[in-house]
Amino acid sequence: MPTPPRLGLLGCSDIAARRTLPALLRTPELRLTAVAARAPERAAEYADRFGGTPAASYEDLLTRSDVDAVYLSLPTLLHARWAERALTAGKHVLVEKPLAATGADARRLFALARERGLVLLENFMFLHHGTHRTVTSLLDSGVLGPVRAVSAAFTIPPRPDDDLRHDPLLGGGALLDNGVYPLRAALRFLGRDVTVAGASLRHSRRFGVDLSGAVLLTAPDGATGHLRFGMEHHYRSWYEIQGAEGTVSVEHVYTTAPGHAPVVRLASGRDVEEITVPAEDHFEAVLRFFATAVGDRGAVSSRLRLLDEESLRQAALLDETRARAVRVEV
Repeated sequence: MPTPPRLGLLGCSDIAARRTLPALLRTPELRLTAVAARAPERAAEYADRFGGTPAASYEDLLTRSDVDAVYLSLPTLLHARWAERALTAGKHVLVEKPLAATGADARRLFALARERGLVLLENFMFLHHGTHRTVTSLLDSGVLGPVRAVSAAFTIPPRPDDDLRHDPLLGGGALLDNGVYPLRAALRFLGRDVTVAGASLRHSRRFGVDLSGAVLLTAPDGATGHLRFGMEHHYRSWYEIQGAEGTVSVEHVYTTAPGHAPVVRLASGRDVEEITVPAEDHFEAVLRFFATAVGDRGAVSSRLRLLDEESLRQAALLDETRARAVRVEV
């Protein structure tokens, strides 16, 4: 059996502790060998819980010979900076979403990854869940007919005042935190040629970040995307694809719990079919995909290329959204 890629954790975040690292312990295709945090005692704590050894600093982790790849789980505005340093150090990178807050950063990072022959993967777990494969299969079957519209929403209840999402210096705000999920879904189902026709951002004077918003996308054939996001709402995690002949929708699609068996609802004519998708941990799925890409890129080359192209276009659409948005101060 090939030796599993050796992974270094860069940033001891809450999502790493709650979901990614427990999934990593169940993923023999990768092995955690080093942990770095801003506070050394936090790195030691994570190493005790999940394995590996503490590194003295982020920089120290990137120089280690026992680290082949990095899982980067830092605040949003640090993603591009440390992904660039990791790639420069010769490490493959799995980075929490969004990979980059701007199109320029994304283009620079993917150019560097290509130049170094390294894998750079943005961690959108839902794209690796069986739910997404089921929906894609329905679209490919033609049962919906031509796609006319995608509607999607990811909204969460208000967070505590000291939550990182409220800090503009760390890349806080609803657009970067949860708006990228419905944006990514729309990109997959409408294609990468979509453009931003209009947007609205509800901006907090108190925190200096956007609390919620909406985006209208237009595809070259006139199909539209209607996206909503926010962190001052009743929880929703949903998308719907409406075609000329049918509609498919699914709930809890971006943050599917490992034990949850999602239901894909297909409406065609007067008939409604409910398709139950087997439960799985999409954190494990994305980790296995990353390990395969690092060890044998040819085995997943077309899928990896699609993900790269979507990540690049997504970052550019964030620029377009900010440029076109009507900003309402509250």
